[in-house]
Amino acid sequence: MLQNPEYDYNTSRPQLLLTEYGRNVQNMIQFIIKLEDREERNKYAQAVIELMGFLNPHLRDVTDFKHKLWDHLFVISDFKLDVDSPYPIPSRDTLISKPQKVPYPADRIHFKHYGKTVELMIAKAKNVEDPERRSVFVAAIANFMKMAYVNWNKDTVADETIINDLKILSGGELELGENTNLAKVEFRAPPRVQNPRHNGKKNNQGAGGANNRKRNNNQNGKRFS
Repeated sequence: MLQNPEYDYNTSRPQLLLTEYGRNVQNMIQFIIKLEDREERNKYAQAVIELMGFLNPHLRDVTDFKHKLWDHLFVISDFKLDVDSPYPIPSRDTLISKPQKVPYPADRIHFKHYGKTVELMIAKAKNVEDPERRSVFVAAIANFMKMAYVNWNKDTVADETIINDLKILSGGELELGENTNLAKVEFRAPPRVQNPRHNGKKNNQGAGGANNRKRNNNQNGKRFS
């Protein structure tokens, strides 16, 4: 579609760098950039900061929201604004730089229902030298393993299975004491929540139906008497 040169179209305007502040704020900042007097630029920049805070009141819930507004001011100016800021002036590299990649764990989990945390706890327990403290640590790990197993499989599990899995994961270095009974764990399905709209309706309908039947029987008895 052809555009009339007499009108100012959005497609012909500079791109909005932060759309939440709108076109007028960006035009004001561009106006400030062209001012030659630094003192005048500082005065107008402070006024624009107040306007930006008024247009986005939700930023007041952000910690140090004034700092955020000043950062946005420099972003909207495409980092060309030369004013005195109460905060360190950001650079293009610090605000637009890509975050570092978070390494994804590539280690294989032997038993998925126990998860990686159990393997880390077992590795930690191997380094415990105090026999009594180590025994308590191993018992806690075994009880946690039983809970994880039941939550995953939704079924009961024998203590012998947990003891055997613990031995496999620890490479035979961790064992439970004799006659150790692990905590009893049962899977319980969440209770069914009754729809409040249906509360009492069934009983009321039953009582109403009985009353209606009784009323009909009385009327029929009178009719044939």
